Order: sequence, then structure tokens, then C-alpha cells
Amino acid sequence: MRATLKLSANTEKVPFDYQRQLVGAFHKWIGENHIHDDVSLYSLSWLMGGKINIDGFDFKYGAEWIISTYESILLGSVIKGIQQDPEINFGMTVKEIVLSDDPPVESIQKFYLNSPIFIKRKAGSRQHYYIFSDKESDMLMTQTLQTKLKKAGLNHEGVNVYFDKTYRNPKTKIISFNGIDCRASMCPIIIEGSPDQIKFAWNVGIGNSTGIGFGALK
Repeated sequence: MRATLKLSANTEKVPFDYQRQLVGAFHKWIGENHIHDDVSLYSLSWLMGGKINIDGFDFKYGAEWIISTYESILLGSVIKGIQQDPEINFGMTVKEIVLSDDPPVESIQKFYLNSPIFIKRKAGSRQHYYIFSDKESDMLMTQTLQTKLKKAGLNHEGVNVYFDKTYRNPKTKIISFNGIDCRASMCPIIIEGSPDQIKFAWNVGIGNSTGIGFGALK
């Protein structure tokens, strides 16, 4: 299930690396009792509707922020938290919440992105990042989705995730989060699987770190 948050215009500068403040608002809303771990069954989009300035973003007409989750209880906690304290940051507050059910899907479904896909794996003591052009990326995205399916108690067999190789303009973005530069991919993906598996992916996102604003699907 998905909640689209309609936000007021910012009254303070929104920096390029604003994702940390969104994550802070999200965790404020769900409360300290919710379990935070490495496998998130939810995804957070980036802010939509702004313009780039020399030192950040301006959302003079407001913004949209999308929170998607497989866990309906979690979404209920988000809504309750917003009702108690709708402020996010930068002078922006939640003005409206629009809920959406899972969309109809095909057995082979293409998705565009609401935030770039981040893929990482440890190689010894170092983190290695993968992008759309790396041959390992498709396998790693599939593995991460399978891990999330298993955590949710769903069938993980037969699902397959891969970047759309026919897309003409794939890009990478460097995003700084807590002082760490993360290289992520802006390229549509294709998922093959059952309707339940594909709808699950639409909610939880693709790749690593969906809980801090990566891999959200449109």
C-alpha cells in the first residue's frame, strides 16, 4: 500500500542531500517501538515537484513524497504520527495524505523510478557499489528482493529483476547520506514473477537502502 503525502512549500533552503531529514521525519512518525533493521519492507521516494537552485531545491508550490510499504500496520503508524506532528523539515508540513492500493501488474512488468537504485555488497572490509552497467547488478537486485520476500513469508522462487537494457538514457547519481557518497542508478527496471511478488516489489522497492530513500518504484 502507498501513501502520497502532499507537502506545503518550503520556507527554508532544501539542500541537495535532504534525504536524511526525510528519514528522520519518517522514524519520528513510526515511533521508537518499531523495529529498525537492515531489511526494510518499505520504500521512501525522493521529493517531487521542485526546481534546482544553485545551492539546493525550491518547492515554492509544495511537493509530493511517497511512502510505500508491505506492512499495513506500519502505514497506520505513519498516518497516526503525521496527525500528531505533520512537520517534516525546511518549513514543510504534510497537508494531505492520499492512499493508493497496489496496481494491476503483468507477469513481466516494467517500472520507472521515484528514486535511484542503490546496490552494494561487502568485499572484505570495503563496500563495493554496483550500477546499471555492471553485469552483477541484475543478480544482486534479484537476491535482495528474494531476501525481502522470504522475510515477509512469501514465495521467493521464480522472481527475476533486471535493468531495462533498451532504455536510452540511463544515468548515475552521487548522493551523500551521513557523509558517505553513494553512487546509484537512474534506469527503469523489469521484474518477472507472480502478481504477488511484483506488487510486493512495488511497495518495498528494489536494491539496497530503500528505507533511506533509494529504489522506490513509480
